[in-house]
Amino acid sequence: MVKQKKKTTVIGVPFGMGAGVDGAQFGAARIMAEGGLLARLERLGLDYEAAILSETERKLAASDSSDNGESERLKHLAEVLDMNERLADAVHQAVNSGSLPLVLGGDHSIAMGTLAGMAQHHNNIGVIWLDAHSDMNTADSSPSGNIHGMSLAASLGMGDSRLTALKGITPKLRPEHVAIIGARSLDDGEKEFIRSLGIACYTMHDIDRLGIAVIMERVLKQMQDAGCRVHVSFDIDVVDPREAPGTGTPVRGGLSYREAHFVMELLYQSGLVASAELVEVNPLLDIDDKTAKLAAELIGSLLGEQIL
Repeated sequence: MVKQKKKTTVIGVPFGMGAGVDGAQFGAARIMAEGGLLARLERLGLDYEAAILSETERKLAASDSSDNGESERLKHLAEVLDMNERLADAVHQAVNSGSLPLVLGGDHSIAMGTLAGMAQHHNNIGVIWLDAHSDMNTADSSPSGNIHGMSLAASLGMGDSRLTALKGITPKLRPEHVAIIGARSLDDGEKEFIRSLGIACYTMHDIDRLGIAVIMERVLKQMQDAGCRVHVSFDIDVVDPREAPGTGTPVRGGLSYREAHFVMELLYQSGLVASAELVEVNPLLDIDDKTAKLAAELIGSLLGEQIL
């Protein structure tokens, strides 16, 4: 567990084709270098190794009449599948070596690969999904066709079988083992899925009303009671864009700087975390690497960095 400061494997994923805005493919390298993550891990005295996966070649979209619009409903499907297959293998290898996988995106479509890698080891994965969005769309419900908005749904076994059956395991998650935190931009189809599946979804309204401490207490109890191995999926757009401007789908009214750190600090203290990812940092939209630096700071809190 993270609290025991086990070995950490940092896996950079240079991929942005699951998103509708270019630039997330540069996020991992930026967080490691200009964001100062690797130097922070050194200061924490952590045993770690870090590598960036090779890029995925861009495929030509199908253009004949048999496509039936698939290339628009599932944009860059071939590339998404290629990267997620390779990421799943990297995560699987990290867990096999006794290491905690820390995945840096990249857009949020890569969560499918992280969870596919973890599901090869654990059949009771709990997911804490920190995101302004729920990523609970499918090809039929998505207004954009961007697969980064389908990653949680696919991991729950919903949607196109090529996404849901990644690494031959479907579903990877159970709805009762998922908690979404910080949502404030949900499509109608996502709302229906969340309600029908009974997924715990704490919106910014809930956080305003109850406070982030109460929300986290409930979520951690949910995971503990179910005996879950917890995966933390942190989309940087869960943080208010005043603090994290460098992201492709910003939504006003997100977590404050301290709320975001508090979440990560509590996750570390819980000792429940088995894997984590931080995604959607877009250096092309950032201001003086503000978002990349915040990402590195938040990872530091998740891995045990404390104020005193």
